[in-house]
Amino acid sequence: MKLNSVRLTNFRQHAQTEITFGSGLTGIIGPNGAGKTTILEAIAWALYGNPAIRGNRESIRFMGAGARAPVEVELDFELGSHRYRVVRGLTSAEVYLDGSDSPVANSITAVTELMQRRLGMSLSEFFHTYFTGQKELSVMAAMTPARRGQFLSRVLGYEKLRIAQDLTREKRNRVRSAIDGMQRGMPDPEAILRALAEAASRKEEAEARAQQAAHRGAVRQREMMAIEPRWEMVQRQREQSAQLLTQITVAEEKEAALHRDAERITRELEGVQAARSQLDSLREAIEPLFALNVELQALNTLYREEGRRKTLLEADAALREEIARLEERHSRIERAPALEEEATLELEKKRAELEDAQGLLEARRTEWVRDRQEAQTKREALRQQYSELKHQRDRVVALGEDGECPTCSRPLGGSLHTVVEHLDEMVETVNVDGSYYKARVEQLEQMPEDVQQLDEKRRTLMQEVGTLERRLAKVQLAVQELGTIVRDIAAKQQRQVQMQRDIARIPAGYDPARHADVIAEVDRLTPMEAEAARFQAMLEREPQLKLEQTRIAQEIMRVQSTLGTLRTRRAQISFTEKDFNELKADYDRVRMELQESKVAAARAQEQVSSATAAMAAAQEAAEDLKKKVAELDVLQTDRRLHDELDRAFSDLRTDLNYQLRPELSELASAFLSELTDARYTEMELDDQYNIVILEDGIPKPVLSGGEEDLANLVLRLAISQMIAERAGQNFSLLILDEVFGSLDEARRFNVVELLRGLQDRFEQVILITHIEPVREGVDRVISVRYDADRGCSIVTESEGGGAEIGVGEEVEPMTAERGARVRSRVPEESLEAGAA
Repeated sequence: MKLNSVRLTNFRQHAQTEITFGSGLTGIIGPNGAGKTTILEAIAWALYGNPAIRGNRESIRFMGAGARAPVEVELDFELGSHRYRVVRGLTSAEVYLDGSDSPVANSITAVTELMQRRLGMSLSEFFHTYFTGQKELSVMAAMTPARRGQFLSRVLGYEKLRIAQDLTREKRNRVRSAIDGMQRGMPDPEAILRALAEAASRKEEAEARAQQAAHRGAVRQREMMAIEPRWEMVQRQREQSAQLLTQITVAEEKEAALHRDAERITRELEGVQAARSQLDSLREAIEPLFALNVELQALNTLYREEGRRKTLLEADAALREEIARLEERHSRIERAPALEEEATLELEKKRAELEDAQGLLEARRTEWVRDRQEAQTKREALRQQYSELKHQRDRVVALGEDGECPTCSRPLGGSLHTVVEHLDEMVETVNVDGSYYKARVEQLEQMPEDVQQLDEKRRTLMQEVGTLERRLAKVQLAVQELGTIVRDIAAKQQRQVQMQRDIARIPAGYDPARHADVIAEVDRLTPMEAEAARFQAMLEREPQLKLEQTRIAQEIMRVQSTLGTLRTRRAQISFTEKDFNELKADYDRVRMELQESKVAAARAQEQVSSATAAMAAAQEAAEDLKKKVAELDVLQTDRRLHDELDRAFSDLRTDLNYQLRPELSELASAFLSELTDARYTEMELDDQYNIVILEDGIPKPVLSGGEEDLANLVLRLAISQMIAERAGQNFSLLILDEVFGSLDEARRFNVVELLRGLQDRFEQVILITHIEPVREGVDRVISVRYDADRGCSIVTESEGGGAEIGVGEEVEPMTAERGARVRSRVPEESLEAGAA
């Protein structure tokens, strides 16, 4: 693999950077955090996508770029006989082959898969092959022996063998589980053979029983064929005899019914003759009934009007009484309006007197309560003052001349007697005042006589006002009632006039006695009228009855003729119940035996079918057992194959691990010899994968820090060489990031010279370092520095050891100074660590 160029657009701190790589030793030199490792991160991102970056995808965008500004890396490199140009952005990717304008892959996933297939390496293998990161040279020294072996196996791709072996073991375990399950589920072969023999025996016995049942059934069938025609004939005769008997019975019942109808019609014709003789007398008797009904209707009308007259007269009398009562009430309350005015004036006068008396009472009562409260307050104040003065006197007397004056707080001395006398005078004064106010409070406890008189006057006036208010209310009600009474009297008088008019219009002449006689006569003649109507209906029905009598006589003759014919036909049938019963018993016996033989034959056939099915099931079980045995043999073969494959993988890994240390030692020794000018020509890895340097064939017990870094470097070169050879790629590219470590200047020079001298192995070697003197020993220098003012990395190219020359114009970054300072403090990290 050979890098030609890379262009970074808005990728991390590189706003617009374009670098052209050449053959030989190239140094990327700049201070820490300037963006050196970011260039290699961009190369890896172009090949492998997001898994190769540090952080997430959104952190790639240059901080000074706009929201819609493109983020893009374009990588141009050669691999084998082809030249590739990879263009990858945040949401797109394309690969162009051999300068073509049409991409061979145009999606993120397709580009990543294509690059991985063409390189023949995963992301991890690519890092371990072409890239040696910061602090990675001494990583094996810090590992345990087992971890060193695992690390070497992993970076050399031996881990794939372990994965393949794990898959083989998983498949073997599944095969073993299938074998165990099949063995547990397989039936016993001896049991299957026994079941097969038993099924064959059962089938033979069932077939023999079926033949016997078929023979018995044939015999019973011949018997049935002989008796069945006789049975059917006698059944037909019996059915014919029964039908004729039924017809005879129906005809006899019809004949009897016709005789009963003839007798009924004869009785009805006799009743018609009797009715004809009685009808004339009934007609003469009920002749007055029509006139009586007309008179009865007129009398009923007069009866109803007479009842209405009585009702109106009673209502008129009640109305007269009501009018008289209202007029009497009107005469009693007709002076109510005048009384209302008098009562109102008298009530207003009493209310004024009540208000005056109540005002005087309240004023005098307030004065009395105020005097009593004032006396009580004074008494309580004097009590408190008396207590305080008594306490002061007792205290002064108790302290004597050494006490303090209660007024000025100075010692009393000789003034004690004067102060005590003064306090005694004050106590006496308070005591006298207290006695006065005590008597005053006791005096004021009882309501004064004038207040009592005013209170009594107020109560009297209140009673008089209440009486007047009730009187006024009654008078007002009477005034209201007076208007209502006047209206009621007028309405009732008008109603009385209308009622008298209605009474005058009611006709007279109602005779109760005649009404009762007419009702009795109508009640007597009405049943006779109904009887005459019934007789008349009977006379009207006489022609119909005579026609019916003739028809019945003819029907009787026809039925009697039919009965004679039916009796003759029944007598001609040669059928006896005894013959029928004997033949029925023989037929039932034969039919039952035939049915039993059919059931036996069916049961025997069912047993044959069951035995046949059991035979088929046993044969199927035997065939299934044979198939399972064959499948089990296949699984056993598969298990043995995977056992052998597991052993082969183990042996292969053992052989590869056994060959690993000598091969690595040989490659590392060649690099070490060139690096140390043949001072050290031999390096080995012991069984613990520790580095051992031989000096004149003798292991060197102690290595200096620089020698240890050299040993780790050549071991890393040897590992990369082995990975490249196994991947089928030419190991032409080597990238070293801060690998000088603790090497002194001479060792660094030797490392550079070694790498320069290995150009027959490595066409391109890229050194990333912050050590400036290294630029003197490289072929080309790519200087990277961070411009805090512009907020982006500045990249320049120069020849090794020469002055710097610009290789491209920088795009003016769009970022704030504060953002640039923050970005400048972000340390550069290992590209492989970020990818992991």
